[in-house]
Amino acid sequence: MATSSVGSASPAKGTKYEGVDTDQNVLQKHVVFFDRNKDGIIYPWETFQGFRAIGCGLLLSSVAAFFINVGLSFKTRPGKFPSLLFPIEVKNIPKAKHGSDSGVYDTEGRFVPSKFEEIFKKHACTNSYALTSDELMGMLKANRVPKDFGGWLASYSEWKILYILCKDKNGMLHRDTIRAVYDGSLFEKMAMEKASSGKQA
Repeated sequence: MATSSVGSASPAKGTKYEGVDTDQNVLQKHVVFFDRNKDGIIYPWETFQGFRAIGCGLLLSSVAAFFINVGLSFKTRPGKFPSLLFPIEVKNIPKAKHGSDSGVYDTEGRFVPSKFEEIFKKHACTNSYALTSDELMGMLKANRVPKDFGGWLASYSEWKILYILCKDKNGMLHRDTIRAVYDGSLFEKMAMEKASSGKQA
């Protein structure tokens, strides 16, 4: 799987949106793949297209688009009137960071290397560079904040989808895969592989 070149908590230089250069933190880079027209806004149909592009089926892509955009739109548009189009503003995605997560993203959306290493030090017992399904579930349980049911569901959904799509033939989710998903480079690689194979989900 693809690996990432981002190895510190410093923001990385980002892409250009409508003629304006932006400095994207890693969390922004994680979601920008789903901004299909690169205008800084992710609409539900773009989330749907993104999930389809990485190999997800129609049902999963539809459900993901609905829940992700409905859940994150208001949080990323502080002070703005709610929109029934449920847009997500990429620049404000750190405001939508949920609880009960791994802590690999800090509150400003930056990558925290020590928290990433902690995933494997604490939970990768079978293979120090990968997680089994049971180890993944153990990590999710360890990260739960009491009564943070929304955070529990969000974390479970994110990691379960990643595991289903990216586990190897032995049921292992590898370190490089997990690292790549944090800055979104995994999504680009998956989309390229699906496009080159010509497979239909």
